[in-house]
Amino acid sequence: MYSKDELLSKNISELEDIANNIGAQTNPSDSKEVIVYTILDKQAEVEGNKNPLGTKRKRTRITKKETDKVYSVKGATGENFDLKKSKTTPATSQLPLFEEPVADSKDSKSAETESAEEATPKKRTRRTKAQKQADELAKEAAETIQEIAEMKPTPESTETEENQNIGETTETIAPLSANEEPSMEEPSISKKTDNTDDIMTATPEAQFALSDNDSEDGDIQADLIAQLQAKVNAHNEKIDESHEAGIAENKIDEVWEGDPGDGTDFITIVDLPIEDQTAMPNYDMFDNLTASVTNDNMFAVDEKQEAQYNFDDIITANGVLEIMPDGYGFLRSSDYNYLSSPDDIYVSNAQVKNNGLKTGDVIECHVRPPHDGEKYFPLTSIDKINGRTPSEVRDRMPFEHLIPLFPEEKFTLCGNPATTNLSTRIVDLFAPIGKGQRALIVAQPKTGKTVLMKDIANAIAANHPEAYLMMLLIDERPEEVTDMARTVNAEVIASTFDEPAERHVKIAGIVLEKAKRMVECGHDVVIFLDSITRLARAYNTVAPASGKVLTGGVDANALQKPKRFFGAARNIENGGSLTIIATALIDTGSKMDEVIFEEFKGTGNMELQLDRSLSNKRIFPAVNLVASSTRRDDLLHDSTTLERLWVVRNSIADMTSVEAMNTIGEYMKKTRSNEEFLMAINS
Repeated sequence: MYSKDELLSKNISELEDIANNIGAQTNPSDSKEVIVYTILDKQAEVEGNKNPLGTKRKRTRITKKETDKVYSVKGATGENFDLKKSKTTPATSQLPLFEEPVADSKDSKSAETESAEEATPKKRTRRTKAQKQADELAKEAAETIQEIAEMKPTPESTETEENQNIGETTETIAPLSANEEPSMEEPSISKKTDNTDDIMTATPEAQFALSDNDSEDGDIQADLIAQLQAKVNAHNEKIDESHEAGIAENKIDEVWEGDPGDGTDFITIVDLPIEDQTAMPNYDMFDNLTASVTNDNMFAVDEKQEAQYNFDDIITANGVLEIMPDGYGFLRSSDYNYLSSPDDIYVSNAQVKNNGLKTGDVIECHVRPPHDGEKYFPLTSIDKINGRTPSEVRDRMPFEHLIPLFPEEKFTLCGNPATTNLSTRIVDLFAPIGKGQRALIVAQPKTGKTVLMKDIANAIAANHPEAYLMMLLIDERPEEVTDMARTVNAEVIASTFDEPAERHVKIAGIVLEKAKRMVECGHDVVIFLDSITRLARAYNTVAPASGKVLTGGVDANALQKPKRFFGAARNIENGGSLTIIATALIDTGSKMDEVIFEEFKGTGNMELQLDRSLSNKRIFPAVNLVASSTRRDDLLHDSTTLERLWVVRNSIADMTSVEAMNTIGEYMKKTRSNEEFLMAINS
């Protein structure tokens, strides 16, 4: 069969072929939609002929094949279908062949008694041994009556005795048909035996006695025999039905012991479950059709479900680990600035312990798709940790126990012509930056510190590809973040000024932990922080009140964490270094900024000061050459450069920042490198 979507996807010629195959009548002028509905109607007609619904589906019992009617009985006046079904037309209603029978007064009374007994509702019970014995006795009585019918009747004296015996026999069978208790049936059995003996003793007299009313008496006896036979048959049918119902309901009586008899009782009917939903239509509790059978599922063939493909260890991922207080962790994505995101990867507690993982580890791993009930992609195997194998990282020395040294290797900023300019040449000569330097760029507003940081970062990235650069922007403008990410060859992690202070602190902490873990594995890491003043403000906002407040509203303990951040920069013995180049704001009109700068002023080992007077005159870079220097620059420059640089500094020592920058700038613009500049100055 074809579904509507399948037919709509075909063209008109194919639809006409399908219509011809199934015998649907179409016209050449019919549209595509008309042909589709014609085919669907024909398919439905064919399926309807195959599987006719017939009459409305009836509720059935579990074991009974035939339908049982549900009815209610209201006291003794209700209509009982079981009694109604068992009622038969008495034989006296049929006209005799010769003359109408004359019923005795006893017969009429017995008939009235029987009708009254039939009118009362009878309870349906299970068939017992006593009832089976009653059936056998009823059959014996019926056989005895038939033998009497075959014999000739006795004279009037005998006739009255026989009628009395037959009446007693009728009274014996009637209680049996009423399903009385076994204790009530025992007298009936004895009575029946006595009656049988009387009848047998009367039989010899009946063989020789003659009467004028033989034909009339025979008709009366035949009517009585027919009535007795009808009652016995109805009684047997009733017992059989109750026996079958008792078996179907697991031998549990259908009549509630506390039945009030007011018509509120009911029969519980249990439907057979339909295993194949496509074979039968769906009906609700009122036998109304609820949903039609779909054509797609009508002839669906059960196929073995193919085993799902195992995606474990196929998908690769990486991220920075953040361990939760409970011991498990997540790999944070740099796309979300290392904050919680849908791309997070779950790392179990056992994996953290077995591999010796720490917060900030950069992990390259394999993951699997989440199962039902799982929210994140779980980590299955680890390939690299901070660029090293897991076996090497497991026994690493903690960052706090590494031996710090003065910077001994300088970052060359003037090697690549693409990144060499006046700014990088001045910084490279007058304030060199070494691996493990703790540099502080002191700047006033609008002095070009952001552009200077971009030039330095691009120069380091071009000349030192082994170094890993991270640009951490705290409390900066969103447009500056975008510009920095597009123009700097480094990883940019930012938290703009519209974010809360908690976000500033969290991002800075993750970046610092990542840098420490990479240094533990022997990497050279450079962090550009813009600005450390804004970061200190964020820590001051987040830190709990200690009760000691410094000048400008700075808490006494608030600057401890930003000082730890800046103090983490160091050169490590036997490999690895962490360089932090941070900017500090001064002359902003805020007393808090002045206090923060004073706290960081003595912690750095390189200071590069920018002068607002130079930027106002559009002299860039606006570096104050007299105030800018590096501690222990003798470890970074060779002896020849140191001697020539000493001459230059001696000549500009008495100059102002503007005069010194103009003089040095003119000489540098005329030369192509710092070596050529030093040779020109000394000559």
